[in-house]
Amino acid sequence: MARLVFASITSLDLYVNDAHGDFQWAAPDAEVHSFVNDLERPIGTYHYGRRLYETMAVWETMDTSAEPPEMQDYAQQWREADKVVYSTSLAEVSTPRTRLERDFDPAAVRALVEAADRDVSIGGPTVAARAFAAGLVDDVHLFLNPVIVGGGTRALPDGVSLGLELVDEHRFASGVVHLHHRVRR
Repeated sequence: MARLVFASITSLDLYVNDAHGDFQWAAPDAEVHSFVNDLERPIGTYHYGRRLYETMAVWETMDTSAEPPEMQDYAQQWREADKVVYSTSLAEVSTPRTRLERDFDPAAVRALVEAADRDVSIGGPTVAARAFAAGLVDDVHLFLNPVIVGGGTRALPDGVSLGLELVDEHRFASGVVHLHHRVRR
């Protein structure tokens, strides 16, 4: 059975961007990028909120021929995966293999994950918060960067309480730490 996976690159204080919306501090180096690629290789469908989708859509058309191998690899993975975007304000999607949903329906997401033959990811703190609140998330991957930004968009939702089991941790030369937790059911 497929799993619903939440992964986020964050500051040490668990923000995905700072108070000004900047996230340049979160750009992964080659080692972290390669690790993320391997983590996301089993993903068949990405579920995004509008802002994250608009950030990620560049992977569809970016010419990566002169980019490092880890960027070429990720672009290929992203292009081959299906995408679902949840937005009430986006007029249309701009990438292939992508559908637009106006409402996040937990029952529909649960059914999609149960029927999937590959794992499904949920990304973007706002839409992920709804998946956490509905009890849909199975795995949580956090990439903690060695920076405190003091405010911005929180990676994890307020008001949700979950028991977690630490499955794995990995420390990178850059000081980034990956934590993989599984939700206890």
